[in-house]
Amino acid sequence: MKFHFKNFLISFLFLFFSFSLLFSSRFHVFADPSPEDLTNMIAEVEQKIADLEKAIAPLKDEKEDIAQKVKYAQNQIYSIGLEIDNLEIQLLDKESDLEVQKILLSSRVRRFYKNQQKFEPLLVLLSNNSTDLIRQYSWFQAIIEKDRGLIIDFGQQINSLDENKTHLEIEKGKLAVLRKELDERSEFLGGEIKKAEDYKAELSKKQQELIAQKTALFSTSVGDVSSSQDPASRADYNPGFSPAFAAFSFGAPHRKGMSQFGAFGRAKQGQNHEEILKAYYGNIRLETIDSPGSISTSVGSLPFEDNYLMGIAEMPSKWGDEGGMEALKAQAIAARTYALSYTSWRMSSRSATGSICTTEACQVYSSSKASSVPDTWRRAVAETRGKIVVSQNTNEIISTWYASTSGGYQYSYTTLDHNTPGLWDTTCGSQNCWPNDSYEKISESPWYYKGWYKTRSNLSCSRSHPWLTESEFSDIVNAALVYSNDQGTLPYLSQIDSGGCWGGVDPNTWSAEKVREETNRFGGPVTSISAVDVDYSTGGYVSQVRFQTNRGTVSISGENFKEIFTLRAPGAIHLKSMLFNIEKK
Repeated sequence: MKFHFKNFLISFLFLFFSFSLLFSSRFHVFADPSPEDLTNMIAEVEQKIADLEKAIAPLKDEKEDIAQKVKYAQNQIYSIGLEIDNLEIQLLDKESDLEVQKILLSSRVRRFYKNQQKFEPLLVLLSNNSTDLIRQYSWFQAIIEKDRGLIIDFGQQINSLDENKTHLEIEKGKLAVLRKELDERSEFLGGEIKKAEDYKAELSKKQQELIAQKTALFSTSVGDVSSSQDPASRADYNPGFSPAFAAFSFGAPHRKGMSQFGAFGRAKQGQNHEEILKAYYGNIRLETIDSPGSISTSVGSLPFEDNYLMGIAEMPSKWGDEGGMEALKAQAIAARTYALSYTSWRMSSRSATGSICTTEACQVYSSSKASSVPDTWRRAVAETRGKIVVSQNTNEIISTWYASTSGGYQYSYTTLDHNTPGLWDTTCGSQNCWPNDSYEKISESPWYYKGWYKTRSNLSCSRSHPWLTESEFSDIVNAALVYSNDQGTLPYLSQIDSGGCWGGVDPNTWSAEKVREETNRFGGPVTSISAVDVDYSTGGYVSQVRFQTNRGTVSISGENFKEIFTLRAPGAIHLKSMLFNIEKK
């Protein structure tokens, strides 16, 4: 076992300079990037991830090799230790035997010399029993010679054992030194790999942020005017070909806090604003406070109750005339509570010291609405004046999140040590009557079950509907199959048909043929799909998608399928939510 320091030094210097170049890179983020800018930025990030994977690989290989060497050294040290212990036992045994033989030899030698005095040659010749005397003499002589031989043999064995023990002690010392060096090297490599993995994670995060911009994923409220329904995004749309496949999202992120369409549905079912708020925020109470006179916003200081809240444009005011007046009141209380919580107003320190933005990133405030307030919204704000949501657990205000449509399940979240519930937003209060009896379906949310093929800015990228041919959909399944088995392939699995958007196709993207080749590592490609089944978790997300294909059943986790579908699907087709379905016609 030799440690080639020269080769290691060359490899280390190469990797060092590679990492220096990688870590010296910087992201260039532009305001309102164009599709071409986004494509170039995504390609740049994906290339960095690919380069980083190549740079990390030798380090990982070396660390694995060192781990094997450390393990070998540990085994050798242990084995040698056993040999040394065994030799020490043998030495003790031999030395003990030698001492016994020395005592026996000494006794026999004394007897020999004592008796030798009796064996005068003349006496032997004249003795009547001379034969017995000669026999006795010869017997003592033989015993002495045998003992002498045993002593010599024992001495040689002891010398040999001593030499072996010395040699093993030396080898054990060398291995201990090598093990220490390997441990130190392994620790160093572990640190470098961690740095690289952390950097890779940052790149992946940046990639996801860019993809989110590209596909116009959002965390949105209804807005002052709800969106119209697009017939092409409905499940009953006829794409004009068969077999056809489409992915439909239930709701959209972030799916936390109050569902605005759900609140509308609950109001139409007779629930009041307090019941609505308790359903979404859990163990809370409504408390009436003296509101601050004004609030600091990104457009200046505004009178809090009489201007800022009157201008909140987060829910259609017309709902008040459609059976949703209690939903408007719930929205007014949620908006008031959110604004105070955001600006650091607390029960123990009732002063709004912070500032809040007036865009969707915080809460949408419309100066035109504030100056010409619809009657239903004016009533909702005025009739709930000073009312806020307070946690029964902490006796503190909470941050009241809300969004337009959750798809029938609200995720739990924690705010100021208060936990909101995770719940199926249905009339039966469970998954048993989902999706047909969801409050959002009752209120006819256009985002409850939708096939997304346009961006939020209405960019469709030459697609007139979300339906895909069997060839297109099989390619996505193959890409998801490859990614599920080798997540390092992600930078190569972007869309192969941009529909004229995003500046074209990423040059690093694998073609459909290349993806099929890659599937040969994992059982071969999918070329036909006869059925699709979706398994839903009780936690409100897709746990697994199962495809009946030419190669049998192919199962892919919901998370992996959603990620690859959003990346690989042509044009602007994408999934908004982890609660989705796949339709085939």
